[in-house]
Amino acid sequence: MSAVVSLRDVRKRFGALEVLKGVSFEVARGEVVAIIGRSGSGKSTALRCINRLETIQGGAIEVCGHRVDDPALDPRKLRQDVGIVFQSYNLFPHLTVAENIALAPRRVKRMGKVEARALAAEVLAQVGLTEKIDSYPEQLSGGQQQRVAIARSLAMRPQVMLFDEVTSALDPHLTGEVLRVMEALAKGGMTMVVVTHEMAFARRVANRVIFMHEGLVHETGSGDMLAAPQTPELQAFVANGL
Repeated sequence: MSAVVSLRDVRKRFGALEVLKGVSFEVARGEVVAIIGRSGSGKSTALRCINRLETIQGGAIEVCGHRVDDPALDPRKLRQDVGIVFQSYNLFPHLTVAENIALAPRRVKRMGKVEARALAAEVLAQVGLTEKIDSYPEQLSGGQQQRVAIARSLAMRPQVMLFDEVTSALDPHLTGEVLRVMEALAKGGMTMVVVTHEMAFARRVANRVIFMHEGLVHETGSGDMLAAPQTPELQAFVANGL
């Protein structure tokens, strides 16, 4: 399987603080990679660099054929191939669910109104929210809003989906709703990079788990490594129930 996401010796600083200190990993097409680690380990920063929401100071990133570290890159073209979902849903409160989902396809792909609504219905079915197509965000639970945010990303037909701690603001029941949608996407063959603190999800769904520690990829392997960590740092992380 060829890599659709490739990071090579990626370095990122915020002022004097070096957050990524030479991060390298690849993600193959159809693979689900979970990135775990303590707060401040650099995992969310790495994800944001993949989507060019942060620029890097060293190394190279290639995603879906786009050279992300190239200053001449058009980020809009990159983001047609790479969707990202955050902890905060970022839905427009004055727009219906259908309008939230249709906004980018209509603006970026010049899709007509009828076609865009049909697309919204299609991706809402994928996340189990067909009946909410004409609802407003305030009428939805947090879990439902997050599932709409996932549907909104799916509407752009991305090759890769990035998830940044998407369940950390949700209670256990709503977390389960969202994780089931993500698991279904994984089974459908979507290439996914998931920053998560949900260890059970990482063990069950991810093809590979990356443990980041102090700005570096510290340990990597299948989900089974969480049951038998090889380094003291991962042992301590798992023991703390994080």
